[in-house]
Amino acid sequence: MSHNTLIHRGVRVLVRPLVRTSIKPNQITTLRLAAGFGTAAALAVGEPLWWNIGAGLFVLSAILDRADGELARLSGRTSPGGHVYDLVSDALSNALVFVGLGIGLRDSVLGHWSIPMGVAAGGAIALILWAVMAIEARQGSRAAELQGSGGFDPDDAILAVPVFIWFGAMQELLIAAAIGAPGFAIYFLIRFRRILLGRRDAPE
Repeated sequence: MSHNTLIHRGVRVLVRPLVRTSIKPNQITTLRLAAGFGTAAALAVGEPLWWNIGAGLFVLSAILDRADGELARLSGRTSPGGHVYDLVSDALSNALVFVGLGIGLRDSVLGHWSIPMGVAAGGAIALILWAVMAIEARQGSRAAELQGSGGFDPDDAILAVPVFIWFGAMQELLIAAAIGAPGFAIYFLIRFRRILLGRRDAPE
């Protein structure tokens, strides 16, 4: 993930006043994780009110996801442990959101197929973030970063989740995620296969 996207710049303004406080980046990461769990739980209910609550919690979770890293960099409190905690929180939060979405759509036209679809999407996201951790363990922080453009990052695509929900397109979102997330995971693993297989040369 790039650290200078438009979203990061906006969050940076909000976080700057916290630099001289006792608030620690890992505390924000913990709040992000809690918001991610809350999102998954709300979506799993499968009722209109809880869809909207879940979407709102997802936005909060995404903001906190950017805020912890910004606070760490601005305050000079970056650490390998904090970075790993952030990645694990990302994996759990984003993966569980789609599992919750699948559970919540169990009474839709997708039927109980929605649950394995959610698990497939969530599992693919977790696999990607596991691969990121494995790559960084071999070649250092940000070694698995995919460059964005125009002030946006590939990771920003996750922000489509609340938009789809607020427009009532939860089924379309789940179908897209169940296809797109595993597809991107395959692309990512192929792109970085040399590093993941223990070779030191860069991906093609």
